Amino acid sequence: MPRNPRGFTLIELILVVVITAALAVFALPKVVDTTLWRLRSFGDDLQARHQAMLRLALQQRRPIVATLTGSGVSWAYAGGAVIDTLPCPATESPCIAEGGSRSVTFNSGNSGATATGTGAAMSATVAYGSYSQAYRIETDTGLIYPTP
Repeated sequence: MPRNPRGFTLIELILVVVITAALAVFALPKVVDTTLWRLRSFGDDLQARHQAMLRLALQQRRPIVATLTGSGVSWAYAGGAVIDTLPCPATESPCIAEGGSRSVTFNSGNSGATATGTGAAMSATVAYGSYSQAYRIETDTGLIYPTP
C-alpha cells in the first residue's frame, strides 16, 4: 500500500521560517516606514495644486502668487486673499529643502506669463531623511515637473 504523507517535512518548515525571516528583515521596514509615502504624496499634491492654480489664474484673469517656504506652500491672490495652503506632513517638517521664502506669480501683469522671484526657472526640492525629489518650475509657462 502506498503511504500518504501528512503534514510538512522539517526541511519545508525551515525554509518557510527562513523566507519569512528574510521578508521581515528587508521588506517590513519599507512597509512600516511611511515617510517615503507621505513625502511622495506631498510632491504629487504640490504638482496637482500648482497646475490647478495656474489654470485658475488664467481662467479668472488675475494674478495668483504661490509662496514656497520650508514648511509648505500657500497660494493667494495678488491682493492677499489666501486661496489654498499645502503644509508639509506633520512628522516630516520642514520638507522643502531650499531655505527662505520664494514666490511664483501666475498670470503676472495679466499677460498669461509666469514670473518667479529669482527671474529664472525655480527648483523646489521635497526632501526629508533619505528621500529627495526635485521639481522645476518654468519661468515663462509656470509648468512644474519632477526632475531626475
